[in-house]
Amino acid sequence: MHSWCVVLLTLFFITTCSSQTDQNYWKSLAEKELEEALQVRFNLRTAKNVILFVGDGMGPNTITAARIYRGGESHRLAFEKFPHVGLLKTYSANKMVPDSACSATALFSGIKANLGTLGVDATVPQYDCEASLNKEAWLDSLAAFALKAGKSSGLVTTMRVTHATPAPLYAHSASRSWECEANMPANAKQCKDIARQLVEDWPGRDLHVVLGGGRQVLVSNSTGTPEDPISAWSCYRQDGRDLIDEYRRDKEDRNLKYQIVSNTRELLNIENDIDYLFGIFANEHLQYEFERNKSPEGQPSISDMTKAAIQVLSKNPKGYFLMVEGGKIDMAHHRGRAKTAVDETVAMERAVQLAVDMTSDEDTLIIVTSDHTHTLSINGYPDRGASIFGIAAESPFDHKNYTTLSYGTGGPGSFQYDIKTIDNKTRAERREPSKEDTESYHYVQIAAIPLDENSHGGGDVAVYAKGPHSHLFHSVHEQHYVFQAIAYAAKIGPYSNGYTTKVNILLLTTAVLIKLF
Repeated sequence: MHSWCVVLLTLFFITTCSSQTDQNYWKSLAEKELEEALQVRFNLRTAKNVILFVGDGMGPNTITAARIYRGGESHRLAFEKFPHVGLLKTYSANKMVPDSACSATALFSGIKANLGTLGVDATVPQYDCEASLNKEAWLDSLAAFALKAGKSSGLVTTMRVTHATPAPLYAHSASRSWECEANMPANAKQCKDIARQLVEDWPGRDLHVVLGGGRQVLVSNSTGTPEDPISAWSCYRQDGRDLIDEYRRDKEDRNLKYQIVSNTRELLNIENDIDYLFGIFANEHLQYEFERNKSPEGQPSISDMTKAAIQVLSKNPKGYFLMVEGGKIDMAHHRGRAKTAVDETVAMERAVQLAVDMTSDEDTLIIVTSDHTHTLSINGYPDRGASIFGIAAESPFDHKNYTTLSYGTGGPGSFQYDIKTIDNKTRAERREPSKEDTESYHYVQIAAIPLDENSHGGGDVAVYAKGPHSHLFHSVHEQHYVFQAIAYAAKIGPYSNGYTTKVNILLLTTAVLIKLF
């Protein structure tokens, strides 16, 4: 075993060194990319199906780190092989740096909203229940427009199904925190909580697939287990309602074929004839991939959920819209745990590859993007081939090492300084990271500014696309442009009757004139 390790390390060293110094290596690398670029053709078909992956908090540096973690600097993630790429500006209607609720609203509904609000336009301030009751401020999502077009719609998330990213698909709320009635103030009692909107109102009740966490938001006075405890962090329903049971009764009253599942075994053995699938696998968010119970009685992976969702949705001959969120990327970043965030990115990448394998470029538009960045930095100057989670170099100022990854902001655990008093002078000394296990999923990278937790970043995010009209993602776009491009590609919502802008009228007029003369 030891000799094989030596051989592999030797081969890796030879390959790395030759790729650093061999001109032919670099030429062939670029020529291969050129050949791929020359093969790209615009697919002008209508997108029968649309799958939108949202890596929550998956900024460009997260993707770079995931690429290196997965296969080295020259590696490409599954979605990095998509032929069309753009950038999205993520600012919200009132903030330079957004949260997931307003940015998901922009992605799914085509309108930028205020921080903390979802499914409503910018006339609704955060926490203003009365303003959110104005139905003129309500926004229809891509899921809603797909249903109106006779398509199926669904969502997959590793978060609570009522959380900030999935909720704008079906709910209209002045606060992302109003997931259940227990979190709503007295002056907001006339507004309906997000969980009830999912189960009781259209389009939530008609979503064909809902998979994720959040049992304690849906079922009053839920009980937990040591592996899946009740969380004080999120809303805890206490009004006596069992919304999962209400979902069941609604489907039975309408004679709809449905199935409710609660673990991996049940999900992987869903019945072939169902049209509606509702799966809640945790009291709160699902566990991180590295700590997930992978037994049949445990929680499914994001790939497991994506596969089941496509199986159910693809039965509709008119097609479907599916949103898949890798939400735990964001959660790990908020905790300052870069390796966990990167590992969650790789888990979502596997789901992307699975979706690619299960569908066809002929009729399915697949998009991978993010709602916002985080403050993750990749620092200079580690050697090529070094671990992305390792030590970059030694600082010439305090003569202590620093890690390749760090954050601009972070929680208390990321303030890695010891306060010392020497010769009556108090100073902060940075801790030596080489004395800690920086490869641990639990390691918290150092941050420049201590906060209660790592904040979001305001940088642009990448958008990757393949399939019908994927070429519409080609430049620096506003984030809410994603809605427009998808609606146009699938001919739903504002484009259900064709595209009638001035550009089309001009092209049509030109074609007529050419034919006449």
